Amino acid sequence: MHFESEFEQKLYQQRQEKLQQIAALGAENGLNPAQATYPNSFTVNALGWDEKQGDLIPWIKRQFDSTESPVSGEQLEADHKQVAIAGRIMAIRLQGKAGFAQLQQGGQRLQIYVRKDDVGENAFALYKLLDLGDHIGIRGYLMRTRTGELTVHVTSAPEQTGLAFLAKAMLALPDKYHGLEDTELRYRQRYVDLFMNTGHSAKADKSANSASTSTESVSLSGAAGEVEGSAVSPAVETEEVPRNVREVFVKRAAVLRALRKFFDARGYLEVETPMMQQIAGGAAARPFITHHNELDIDLFLRIAPELYLKRLVVGGLDRVYEINRNFRNEGVSTRHNPEFTMLEFYQAYANYHDLMDLTEELIKFVAMEVNGTTITHFNGNEINLGNWTKLSMREAIIKWWPKAAGPAPRLEDFAAASSLAAHFEEAHKAMEAYRAKRGETIDPIWIEGESPEIQEPADQQMMFEAWGLVLRKYPDRLGKMIADVFELLAEKHLIQPTIIYDFPLAVSPLSKVKPEEPDWVERFEFYIGGFEVGNAFSELNDPVDQDNRFQQQIEQKEKGDEEAMSAVDDDYVRALGYGLPPTAGEGIGIDRLTMLLTNSSSIRDVILFPLMRPRQKTAEQVAQKEEQPHGESTE
Repeated sequence: MHFESEFEQKLYQQRQEKLQQIAALGAENGLNPAQATYPNSFTVNALGWDEKQGDLIPWIKRQFDSTESPVSGEQLEADHKQVAIAGRIMAIRLQGKAGFAQLQQGGQRLQIYVRKDDVGENAFALYKLLDLGDHIGIRGYLMRTRTGELTVHVTSAPEQTGLAFLAKAMLALPDKYHGLEDTELRYRQRYVDLFMNTGHSAKADKSANSASTSTESVSLSGAAGEVEGSAVSPAVETEEVPRNVREVFVKRAAVLRALRKFFDARGYLEVETPMMQQIAGGAAARPFITHHNELDIDLFLRIAPELYLKRLVVGGLDRVYEINRNFRNEGVSTRHNPEFTMLEFYQAYANYHDLMDLTEELIKFVAMEVNGTTITHFNGNEINLGNWTKLSMREAIIKWWPKAAGPAPRLEDFAAASSLAAHFEEAHKAMEAYRAKRGETIDPIWIEGESPEIQEPADQQMMFEAWGLVLRKYPDRLGKMIADVFELLAEKHLIQPTIIYDFPLAVSPLSKVKPEEPDWVERFEFYIGGFEVGNAFSELNDPVDQDNRFQQQIEQKEKGDEEAMSAVDDDYVRALGYGLPPTAGEGIGIDRLTMLLTNSSSIRDVILFPLMRPRQKTAEQVAQKEEQPHGESTE
């Protein structure tokens, strides 16, 4: 094992020694070393519980410790309910011949009370060898302490010990007061993040472990109600709500269940299509490339399942959906991970207007299934997922045209490169005058990292100038330019659910053209929280037109567009030759949707194991790590 420090290595050796002592105690009970140190099972049970009801500790908390109707200590004492539970030790203390600990399982914690007279000398000796992070199993009965804490009073019987050792934590848990706060470490060691950050108060746990300063007396005179003290004090109030990483991924699973429930109820068929493809198609992105040795061919990890799903519609599967991974060899950011999860679905005899309505219905349904409300919070904004707005891309640009840039363009100004270029040139002059009036004379190309009030006008001035120059020289780039303008001016304003429809043909190689506007296509994207969540369009089903657009993609690739397709998918064109009915399709980013429903600001917070840069143990990086503020990442 690789050790991070000399201290960690020494601690590991100390716990190895404890493990040998535990093996010796097990031998006294007739166990061999393997049975004593790493047993292969422990049977948990409680009257009224079965495995179909989920993890046992959360079930016990719901049954006997609910906020609405907790079972009283007197009732627990009368019922003497026997339980056998297992979990990880998250807090432990010892006072003389008795001790308290907190066991965690299924994201919930339950206190246990261990007394030498009730478990026997051998089991109590084992208790004294336990560390934070160890897994144990215990048997006993439910009770309440005088402070009201639901607790399992551990007891041994002649034929069965009340305390069983299950696994030793050979490495120390993160600081029990702060928990695991280092953002980069949380992503790298998600296995620690999941059990450390479960929404519990770390300050309360620290109080629980401060046995040396505690003034509580622990005594038991026979009845459960006679316990004077509890190891765990009521949670200390903190200003910040403790992070609950586990809950994020529980909700992510609920999102997937809700999606399947929605589509299955509407007659859609869930399918699986190839994740290794001979042609990288279905989207504009840089692919990952691998090689198949036996066939001696290069393969691409798929960037989208689109072309295969539409083949299925040709084959008569009129409603299909797929939830699976896509791979794009691009940057890493708070909204992008090279490996991500997508939902794609296709419906025959429908168009993009049909999917607009379906999308609103879908997002409302998922929100209610996951959170029980259409109100969610994201990046400090309250978002109503039940209230949607629809704008064309051109209307969105006009709506969020900067006031300082002069009059917004009219719809007809988007029809020709010359008219839009003229508008950009006027906007550049207006922004330059606006900045000069505020005393900002520095060339915008040299401005970076300023406050938004300074940075945004400078960026806009620079881009208006660039757009005007490009359109004058390359008028054929009009469509792509309009999409770029929308991204810069409008996208960040789309906090509430907004459908942006009608896209330029130039950025939509698989979409059907609008009959009355041949330079525009029947496509929409929907935005929530300031970023795109889904993309949909009426599918192009003319094989000749599709073949021509593939050829145009190859030309763009030859001109240096790394995201354009590098080969014509002749088999897909052939499939269209057999007849694709009028069809609408859509892709929705599951990771981004989960971000919105869990108030997670980074995509890494909703992916269990996000891609990270390799750790390099150089002296310079160690020094940087020591100097940076706690919890920040150098990435």
